[in-house]
Amino acid sequence: MIRTIRHISAILLCAVLALAGFSSYGIAAERTRVSDIRFWSFPEYTRVVVTMSDLPEFTQNRLSNPDRLYFDIKNSHIPKELKTTLPVGNGMLKSIRASQFNESTVRVVLDLEKVRDYKVLTMDDPVRLVVDIYGGQESAQAPPVRTKKRIVIDPGHGGHDPGAIGPNKLYEKDVVLDIGLKLRKILSADPNVEVFMTRDKDVFIPLEQRTAIANSKKADLFVSIHANASPRKNAKGIETYFLNWTNDEEANKVAARENQISFKKMKKMNDERNTLDIILGSLSRDSKRDESLKLANHIQLSMIRNLHKEYSHIVDLGVKQALFYVLFGAEMSSVLVEVSFISNPLEEKLLSRSEYREDLAKSIAGGINTYVSASLPAPARAYAHVPAGNGKTIASRH
Repeated sequence: MIRTIRHISAILLCAVLALAGFSSYGIAAERTRVSDIRFWSFPEYTRVVVTMSDLPEFTQNRLSNPDRLYFDIKNSHIPKELKTTLPVGNGMLKSIRASQFNESTVRVVLDLEKVRDYKVLTMDDPVRLVVDIYGGQESAQAPPVRTKKRIVIDPGHGGHDPGAIGPNKLYEKDVVLDIGLKLRKILSADPNVEVFMTRDKDVFIPLEQRTAIANSKKADLFVSIHANASPRKNAKGIETYFLNWTNDEEANKVAARENQISFKKMKKMNDERNTLDIILGSLSRDSKRDESLKLANHIQLSMIRNLHKEYSHIVDLGVKQALFYVLFGAEMSSVLVEVSFISNPLEEKLLSRSEYREDLAKSIAGGINTYVSASLPAPARAYAHVPAGNGKTIASRH
């Protein structure tokens, strides 16, 4: 009898262990996978990006002796093949370390050196935890006078990301790259200007890297070029954005598409106090929001005025604001231009024409030149633009 009981107990124990193992396997299979850790480093600024398969709960804390910042990513695991120690040594960060802190937590540690401030943001598709580290000291002194203005042009999308696709299969990534290259050629004719591009061919550049490229060049201006899209085939017009929160539904739809997130997530971002504090804190530094507004106004006005001379019924959608990932963390005046609606059959036809893209590039360049040469004593105000309802589709060139 005792032997029988022991035998049954052993069977039950094996069953429990098997079930436990199955359960553990099931949980492990559902854990968030930390798939990549990288950084971009340049003077007084470093961007660290942790890519994950999902966005679980995480906590953060800063400790002293030695100074370090760590993030505990819950219900996650890190593969053995991933490089988990990244030496940095740039005066702000000594190194970045990651490890399986316990069975369900991955800890990412940033070993700090001289850090003035840091900001944290999450992005989607793929999910990334982005940490911007600021070194150096705040200074009331005016920045050194540069002999040349540095401009970074950012053609959106690229590579495996085509962006919006028109009804006749025109790709946004191709249109904006061509406009960007034409804009570079126009601007480069001025010996007092240096022009850089985030991409000059059909390659994919992550959103967070585009801003880092602009910062690494110590740019004065950052101009991201896109073609708009809408489920409404009759949607049309031109608009220019700068970074700020908004409750405007159409602006949030545009930002959601460019950020590659859902509209629901976009609306939630505008309601999250923590996110707004991070972004608005970045905007307030050196009055970049006011300068970006000036730049947006000049570019939008130049496009509308110049294109009106050559094309019928240009629709002016004005200067707007929204939370675009590609503009977050930019240390210079920065805007995002939506040159026309590629989803509109007639505007798609225009965008397919080299001469229209040339005229767009010339118009954007005109706005940039006006901004660079202008010395405005106060923040620019949005000009009175033609309401969208007053225009018809951009149908033909005169």
